[in-house]
Amino acid sequence: MRKHEKAWESPDSSVGHEQQYANNYYDPAIAHPVYEVDDDLRVECPSHTTERKLVAKIDLRVIPFLSILYLLAFLDRTNIANASVFGLQNDLGLTGTEYNTCLTIFFVPYILFEIPSNIFLKRLRPHLWLSACMFLFGVVTVCQGLVKNYSGLLATRFFLGLAETGMFPGCFYLIGMWYKRSEAQRRYSFFFSSTTLAGAFGGLLASAIGKMSGLRGYLGWRWIFILEGTLTCVVAFTFFFLIPDFPEDAKWLTEEERAYVKARLRKDQGTSAAERRIGVRDIGNVFKDFKVFIGGFMYFGLIVPAYGYAFFAPGIIKSYGYSAIGTQLHSVPPWAAAFGFAMLIAYISDKTKHRFLFTLIPIAIAITGFAILLTVHDNHHLEYAALFLVAMGSYSAMPVIVCWFNMNLGGHHRRSVGTAWQVGFGNIGGIIATYAFLAKDAPEYKPGYSICIAFVCVSAASCVCYFVACWVQNRNRDRAPRDLGLTEFEKTEKGDMSPDYRYLL
Repeated sequence: MRKHEKAWESPDSSVGHEQQYANNYYDPAIAHPVYEVDDDLRVECPSHTTERKLVAKIDLRVIPFLSILYLLAFLDRTNIANASVFGLQNDLGLTGTEYNTCLTIFFVPYILFEIPSNIFLKRLRPHLWLSACMFLFGVVTVCQGLVKNYSGLLATRFFLGLAETGMFPGCFYLIGMWYKRSEAQRRYSFFFSSTTLAGAFGGLLASAIGKMSGLRGYLGWRWIFILEGTLTCVVAFTFFFLIPDFPEDAKWLTEEERAYVKARLRKDQGTSAAERRIGVRDIGNVFKDFKVFIGGFMYFGLIVPAYGYAFFAPGIIKSYGYSAIGTQLHSVPPWAAAFGFAMLIAYISDKTKHRFLFTLIPIAIAITGFAILLTVHDNHHLEYAALFLVAMGSYSAMPVIVCWFNMNLGGHHRRSVGTAWQVGFGNIGGIIATYAFLAKDAPEYKPGYSICIAFVCVSAASCVCYFVACWVQNRNRDRAPRDLGLTEFEKTEKGDMSPDYRYLL
């Protein structure tokens, strides 16, 4: 790799220093009037294509497969709610809070193994690790349909959490290594909205599968697990060949295309240090940044209402007087509305290159929905409409929050560890959600709705703190001396903590 000296000149000497960072990008040139230029940063787009066509090619190879993967993961995780409507609890003789405990046990391994999973993802390559995990949680889902008692269901839910632990942070980490920050939100939101599609698809699928009750001696809820788990296993085999790896290893790109993709990412985010393995010291260094903890609370606050809705919405809708099939069908529209609204928020957020306000607007919508559910108990049409607001608000804010935090982490090491931390810590909220809506509180569920409002407010407050922290650090770096004597290697190791880095707000 050839490097040479070049005097730095501003593209427009009349532009102020702060205006140079209006787009919040990483520019290794600003620290020195005379500096080293890496030829990779001067790579032009290959003559046979354009940047737009190349990004479209990446879109078709990266986003659809990861979205389908997470759709099936979320479907296998939450289809227990659909199974419950078809008699799971009665058939297994679950009493008291045993059903809630089965929901909770999923999150124990899911939380503990997020960071180790992302480390394995980097070492084993995404196509191998993600497809293997996908096959395993498909097998466990099938096993859920064969359990005979509470103990069996508890065990399968534990191993389901273990198998799914790397899906969400791994996919978010992988997507973040392919796109610039200014173009990432729509991709993240489309990927994350596979959860809303899973909710809609799960309701439709459950309404059809439920009619198989009695076939070969199995009740409808068993067929939900068996068929959806089998589908996951079949797809996992094909995804071994289809899931993309990191840009450095993408064999479906030409050498010139790979060089250009790496160059555009380096200009936006800095050097990734993809070639170096993650060590214990790297993990420790990530947690020296207080913003990492704020990022965890941003996600944590929204996980409670999100999982509260995913696990208990069918039961809440059933309390409005619908049949089992009618409940499944009525669970579809709120999920569909959430998908459309999330994509609208993502589009505007990318166009404006701004994240903060697009976390608060959906959060306000979610709070409005929960406030209606908390206070209105004699108008089922209004209560059903409030479920739309809850789903639209919660599932539109979450992808913005995760994208904002993830894409502000510079380099493979900080992004791998930081993303896993945010998702792992945030999913502690899933444990709270599983005990927020208890059978004894039906049908009004006032404690559950109150808990959800409180945690949504925690998320909003954390977003404000994160915005202020990023804004202050950007301002301080603008005012700091330009030449701190750091080598390019030192800047790479620092990632977003480098003095040349500016956070997206």
